Amino acid sequence: MKALAHQLSFEQRIFWRSREAAVFIFIFPLLLYTLLATVYSGEIDDRPSADVLLAGLFGYGAANTAFGGLAIILVGRREYGILKRLRATPLTPRTYLAAVLLSILLVFALQSVALLVLGSLGFGASAPANALGFAGSVVLGAACFAGLGVGAASLIRSAEGVSAVVNVVLLPMAFLSGSFGSTPEDYPAFLEAIADVLPLTYFLQIVNGVYLDGDSLFAHPRALAVVAAWGLAGLVVAWRRFTWVPRER
Repeated sequence: MKALAHQLSFEQRIFWRSREAAVFIFIFPLLLYTLLATVYSGEIDDRPSADVLLAGLFGYGAANTAFGGLAIILVGRREYGILKRLRATPLTPRTYLAAVLLSILLVFALQSVALLVLGSLGFGASAPANALGFAGSVVLGAACFAGLGVGAASLIRSAEGVSAVVNVVLLPMAFLSGSFGSTPEDYPAFLEAIADVLPLTYFLQIVNGVYLDGDSLFAHPRALAVVAAWGLAGLVVAWRRFTWVPRER
């Protein structure tokens, strides 16, 4: 536990000292919400637009932080030889990965609080209708997309190209899933079919339920199953393909 706490503290210091990570992973969802909530007013799907957009940005924040952030961190460290050097230290791989995952969860939790404060003070957004369920959805989203992030890191070969790959996946997924206000039901049939298999679509069902409607975290068992299945699929890929040594050298 002492080694885990020490490594977690180190991961947090490294994250907040990196301007690129702090801006792209932590601040970008806050900027997006500010822009969208300023542009959209009134209602979206018969709900206050500030609430709908805030729920959508929680989903985007989970994918951006846990999927995108984790993939970028792990690929960069692998290709620059940091992970290889870590294997030669007394720090066990299990402890290191646990610290990285906990650090990502902490960042997303802080981001969620920042979004709530921004929404409430800046745009009059409501508090979560089910606060406990919302807290559970934060953990669920971080866990699911962290699994996908580790899986993606196992497949992406280039440190220089990882940000481009992540954004090519992340931004269309967020748009199709309804993170920015529109819903998959409004799309053409072929786009709706794509949205129906995306993990973020189902995670947003859960978030909308607990945040907007006060539903239980377990009110949408199919959505929970799909989100969990995607996270496990990412871990299976990581189990088979993850490596600690650079692939480009």
